[in-house]
This record gives sequence, C-alpha cells and structure tokens, in this order.
Amino acid sequence: MISRIDLRGDSLPEGGALRDLLPRAEFDVAAALDKVRPICEDVHHRGTAALIEYARKFDGVELERIRVPAEALKVSLEELDPAVRAALEESIRRARIVHAQQRRSEHTTQVVPGGTVTEKWVPVERVGLYAPGGRSVYPSSVIMNVVPAQEAGVASIALASPPQADFGGLPHPTILAACALLGIDEVYAAGGAQAVAMFAYGTQECAPANMVTGPGNIWVAAAKRYFTGKIGIDTEAGPTEIAVLADSTADPVHVAADLISQAEHDPLAAAVLVTDSAELAEAVERELVPQVAASKHIEDRIKPALAGRQSAIVLVDSLEDGLKVVDAYGAEHLEIQTADAAAWAARVRNAGAIFVGPWSPVSLGDYCAGSNHVLPTGGCACHSSGLSVQSFLRGIHIVDYTRDALADVTHHVVTLAEAEDLPAHGAALKARFDWKVPTQ
Repeated sequence: MISRIDLRGDSLPEGGALRDLLPRAEFDVAAALDKVRPICEDVHHRGTAALIEYARKFDGVELERIRVPAEALKVSLEELDPAVRAALEESIRRARIVHAQQRRSEHTTQVVPGGTVTEKWVPVERVGLYAPGGRSVYPSSVIMNVVPAQEAGVASIALASPPQADFGGLPHPTILAACALLGIDEVYAAGGAQAVAMFAYGTQECAPANMVTGPGNIWVAAAKRYFTGKIGIDTEAGPTEIAVLADSTADPVHVAADLISQAEHDPLAAAVLVTDSAELAEAVERELVPQVAASKHIEDRIKPALAGRQSAIVLVDSLEDGLKVVDAYGAEHLEIQTADAAAWAARVRNAGAIFVGPWSPVSLGDYCAGSNHVLPTGGCACHSSGLSVQSFLRGIHIVDYTRDALADVTHHVVTLAEAEDLPAHGAALKARFDWKVPTQ
C-alpha cells in the first residue's frame, strides 16, 4: 500500500542529493502554463462573458452573472447546520486570536542625530481570495484567507469559488455561509485559472486586485505563476503533504490515521513517515490496512495517494538522520511524534507548520488550532512561509534627514556614487551645498 525507502547503513548525502532520494509528487506547473495563458487572456479581453463561457465549459452551469447575490449569502447562513456554524465560529475565533498578534507596529530608528528611518506597515488595498471547490468543499480555507487579510486591515476583500451544478451555479452553500459569518459580501462564482485572471485584470463586475491568495489545483497554481509580477501571490500551492518524524514511542494507530487524513485530499497528496524504528514502520503498515478499509474516499484518493511515488516510509539510522531528512523534505505539515517531541521540533528548520506530540495532529491545524493552513508545498518551506497577516502588509521606509545630517554624510555618498560610475547621484547631494570632494 505504501513503499519504503531505506536510508540506513550509509552516511546521508547533503543538500540536493538527499532531496532527490525523497518522495515527491509530480506537479508540472510550467507545462500547465501553456493551457492557462489563453484562458487568462480571454478573460482579459472579454471579461464577464468569458467567465460565463468557462463556467459552462468547465463546471457545467449556465450563469447570467458571476457575482453571487447578497440574498444567496444570507440564505446560506440561515440554512447552515447549527453544529457546522458553531464549529466555523470557533475556528474563526481561534484564528483571530493568533492572527491578531501578528500585526507589526511602526518603528522609527535614529541612525544619526537628525537622521531617522521609519518603517511603517501598510496593507494592500484590495485582495482576491480563492477557495477551492473540486473534490471537497473548503469553508476552512475561506477562514484561513479572510482572517489574516482582515487583521492586516485590507480594505477591500473579494472571494471566488467554483460554481456548482448541484447548487444552481452558485459556490457551495457552506462556502457562502462562511463568507457571511466573516462579513465578506463580495463573492464570485468562478474557479480555476479564470478566477485568478478575473482578479488580476478585473472584469465588468469585479475590480482588479493587488494580490491573490488561496490554495487551488494545478490550473490555479499556473495562473498565479502567469501573473507573478502583475499581482502579488502567496504561493504556487501544490498537492498537500504530511511528513511524520517518529520513533519507537509513537502510536502506530495515530501515525496511520494522520497519514490517511492527508491522503484523502487528493490522489497526488503526499504521506511520508520518517522513522528510526523498523518495528514502528511495520506496525504502521499493518495499521493502514484496516483504517484505509474503513475510510470513505478509498479508491479515488486514499489508495492512489498512499501508493503513489510521493508517499513512502523512510527508514533512517537515528533521529538525527531523521531530522536531516525532514529538513531536506521541507514538508507542508510536519508532525513530531517522538520522545521529547518539543525539543526535536525546536531544531526543525524547514516546515510549513510543525505539530508537536501525539495530541497536535495536522487535522487540528486544518480547522481549529488557530494556526493558518495555507502553507508552502513542494519543498518550498525551505524559503517560504505560510499565509499570515504579514502576507497582506507592505513595509515602507520613510527617510527623514536634516540639513546637518545630510551634510555630514555627503562625502560618503559622493564617493560611493563615483565608485559606481554614477556621478549624478553624488551631484544631487552637491547641489544642496557649496561642497567639493575633500583632498586627501
């Protein structure tokens, strides 16, 4: 059901050589670019008409407009299962607690007497948020995108989610209800690359956005790459990943359940166990059989995900080697199920989010930990962070020097300008003073 990679016996390679030994899903965004380019440009030129045509072609729905009526949001919230509403409200509450603490404050540094640099943080003016709607419905992704944008102070927030044939061409009602709970009233029935293009270019119904965030399929990822430079993006999110670093103290029932929990997302989802215990590996393999059999999405998602090249049990000689492996892998979600888990977690350098010990499973983070579940995938955790309030803020430096402070440093500026063969840079300062380069 799941393959093994045995890295025991020899010293581990370094860097890219180690990464090449580890399982990873194939996710060719570059190849998808050729297919999304004409879609994006069609939306650019025809706007709403193109979105309506793609809704018919890709989603099998007939739309007259893309923006969701306010009444549909209201009705979706009124008809929401009370238990689901309570769970969403608690998820929102916990996310706000965490994200409210992330906002940075303005800070002024006195560089020299009379010379200061202030860094202020300004939210982007308008963002377009994407909530997937393919194999599953993700109101949790609405929360994870909206809350940090709101806590950052973004003034204009719009959200897109694919139209659903089962709901009259509207996005899933639970998505709409989550938007209503969060006070988001600008919602569009648009999915895939065309939704990203709508936010990037704007249409007759939707004003262009400065930034697009949110997880999606390969077409969404390709569209984000296409528009990089025109708009801000969070990340090119690929298939979800879980890695578990575990030793002999881990419960195989827990480990197997957590691997399955991410495998049920998508047949390309990655489930990786890294352990120095052959006994645990064997116990997890045994435990996967009955747990998979008792699951819902067995044939279309879980089995292909666990059996795919992106999933494996990786055997190592020691937890030190295991730490090197998980750092090389850079998982979206990394669980530490070892003795003294907090100490091992503190040493991890590359992960989107770290879940410490047996009582902090990834599923908690997906919904109600308070953390954000929009995280870097495909090894990007070695250089990128998950979505946060900072994602929606821009740092701006404000330079304020007096005449004396500028005069004191002018000779250094002139020297450096001339060293770079940019004498006009220096002349811009000399023009302010009766000044000549001092002779040595």
